[in-house]
Amino acid sequence: MSSRVVAAHVLDQVVRAHRSLSVLLPNGLETLEQPADRAFASEIIYGVLRDYFLLDACVSQMLDKPLRRKESVVRMLLLIGLYQLNSMRVPAYAAIKETADAARELGKNWAVGLINAVLRRWQREADRHLAAVKAYPLVEWNHPQWLLKRLKKDWPEQWQAIARANRQRAPMTLRVNQQHSNAAEYRAQLLHEGIESELLTGCDNAVVLNKPVDVTCLPGFTTGLVSVQDGAAQLAATLLDCSAGMRVLDACAAPGGKTAHILELTPGLELLALDSDAQRASRVSDTLERLGLNATIKSADAARLDEWWDGHLFDRILLDVPCSATGVIRRHPDILHLREERDIASLTRIQAEILNALWQTLKPGGIMLYATCSLLKDENERQLTGFLSRQSDAKELLIDSNQGHPASVGRQILPGENGMDGFYYARLMKSG
Repeated sequence: MSSRVVAAHVLDQVVRAHRSLSVLLPNGLETLEQPADRAFASEIIYGVLRDYFLLDACVSQMLDKPLRRKESVVRMLLLIGLYQLNSMRVPAYAAIKETADAARELGKNWAVGLINAVLRRWQREADRHLAAVKAYPLVEWNHPQWLLKRLKKDWPEQWQAIARANRQRAPMTLRVNQQHSNAAEYRAQLLHEGIESELLTGCDNAVVLNKPVDVTCLPGFTTGLVSVQDGAAQLAATLLDCSAGMRVLDACAAPGGKTAHILELTPGLELLALDSDAQRASRVSDTLERLGLNATIKSADAARLDEWWDGHLFDRILLDVPCSATGVIRRHPDILHLREERDIASLTRIQAEILNALWQTLKPGGIMLYATCSLLKDENERQLTGFLSRQSDAKELLIDSNQGHPASVGRQILPGENGMDGFYYARLMKSG
């Protein structure tokens, strides 16, 4: 398949079937042999998802009659064509011809003329159509109405900045393995390879690339010298405050970035990495193997203690709960299509169940770090306020950090602040 056909199939599955891009993209890109084709398809997929509501509104304006639902892949080709013409350095003739040819490749010969006509009309009338649709709230803020309403409620002064940040490309941030190097030394290695970068304020082991590169271009990646991890996610291991010899639980651990960072910072831990999905748990194993680190890895539901817990208490627990992922939209733009408002109540119930269960496994004097990549207060400070009100032996430990915003419980980093993703952290101690 051509790169545009792969992109159309992936986009159709995300938008129409509400399937996760993290699952679809690797499988789709595997069908393309050339690295340049894989990069091109990836750029189109992420670009269309970031600009989806704008592009979709423009296509609707230019169609004489709506496409039937079963022809949704053709609609994706139209969005792909508009994205190339509007945002990529693809010559117009190539963008139009290759997108029309993709319709032939899909056996949609009837759509070739339609695609040609719409894309050529866009060449003539782009400014008019862009001006007409930008006043639509869905286009202006690029968020579903339910999510925009919640952001306005939870962040009345910041919601516009959040919406704008979610439309930006996230930087490629690296975590340097401090067992082998440090951020300043690794930055010098990058520069020697012609890769420019900056240190990230407030994250001792973080380096931010000026431009993303393939991980195979990173010095020492295969030997465990460096990992890809957002700066906000790198705060978890530091906030957990482990010491050698401690018994540590990383619940909901996949894909293992935080697990690895904990072990890099504090060798000599007895660490259990837990995840409910066996396939995702295997990714934790792969991550640790590349870095030369060791932990016990189990696949089990964290809330069902009888499935995995041996009765021995933990000194530290990292609880990175399942959440709406509304803080990482700029990195995962498919969230705008996958998440629905009804999901939030279900997620908050699951979070509370895991919190209640794992609190039983924490030693008196032990610390639990609760984390989400959500911006919604129902999943964050309201969740923790409720937990503290019903758990008499739990108290909050204040987070001594300038990152993000203080909340009634914990701290919230908003997307784009200090170049980071949106993350929430709260530290809890169990009284003796």
